[in-house]
Amino acid sequence: MQKGTRWSGVPEPQGPFAPARYICQRAGETLVLDGKLNKPFWDAAPWSEDFVDIEGDLKPLPPKRTRMKMLWDDNYLYIGAELEEDEIWATLTERDSVIFHDNDFEVFIDPDGDTHNYFELEINALNTVWDLLLPKPYRDGGPAINGWDIAGLRTAVYIDGELNNPGAYNRGWSVEIAIPWNILKEGAEGGLKPSCGDIWRINFSRVNWHVDVKNGAYTKRINSETGQPYPEENWVWSPQGIVNMHYPELWGFVLFADGPTTFELPPDELLKWELRRLYYRQRNYYAQHGSFTSDFSLLKGTDEWRIEPKIETTTSLFQASVSASDGKTRLNIREDGQLWEE
Repeated sequence: MQKGTRWSGVPEPQGPFAPARYICQRAGETLVLDGKLNKPFWDAAPWSEDFVDIEGDLKPLPPKRTRMKMLWDDNYLYIGAELEEDEIWATLTERDSVIFHDNDFEVFIDPDGDTHNYFELEINALNTVWDLLLPKPYRDGGPAINGWDIAGLRTAVYIDGELNNPGAYNRGWSVEIAIPWNILKEGAEGGLKPSCGDIWRINFSRVNWHVDVKNGAYTKRINSETGQPYPEENWVWSPQGIVNMHYPELWGFVLFADGPTTFELPPDELLKWELRRLYYRQRNYYAQHGSFTSDFSLLKGTDEWRIEPKIETTTSLFQASVSASDGKTRLNIREDGQLWEE
């Protein structure tokens, strides 16, 4: 959005700020991709928690298990996922199709955690990929760059059952993904791949459609009142508190490690979350009043806050800042949601 453009409101997620955390260990050997996760390469990688509904505790737990694991080395980020499924189907075969029109597994990566310039990857049970770059979330003006591809991407899918055969004994499907750092570092601080101790923001989603079997084939279940398929289910590693994956500030925290370590959330992350809450309130204030406000009391509501920000505004712009935990750096956020340190 350009200066002078009217800013939209931003739905505020529900629930506490509690993104999932994962310690990503270094790989001990070279990965030969075949989609199977029951091999020595993955032994050093712990399983994540089982995925939950995208809205978290607001909805019941998914009826089918999904979990993931990650490793890294000097060349790749490795991702493995296991999807329990008795209805294994896929239809899309052309790269960069809108893969979530099938059941799929999705990866979202924001290397520097500023919510801008992040990556999305979707894959179905046919091993068809859709990869895209998002300069900004859709709420902040987007749009996605569909023509962008992950050069050197490696993927594989294993079917435990039979694809597109409702009569088969189907147990699930699994995915292996190797994403080269040469691509991911484009969105990282300083344009660098991670080192031990670095933290990136990552999340995973599984799209699952309701289906029926007709004439021996899977078909999406139709709502007789609307004539359209029922909405898909969205199951994720780190819950969003809202039916929208494009809230990178709610993705999980991934710590890159090489051996035993603990994972304490940096204190600045809580301050950044407070700035993000302010951003939601400012955008919604603008949608109602046609301008931003420098008066924090008009944004606070009845909630408790950890911050007393400095807020500067023009007719269609704002910048809010607070001191970081070191007392030297300042954390900033602006009207298009970008957050930075200086």
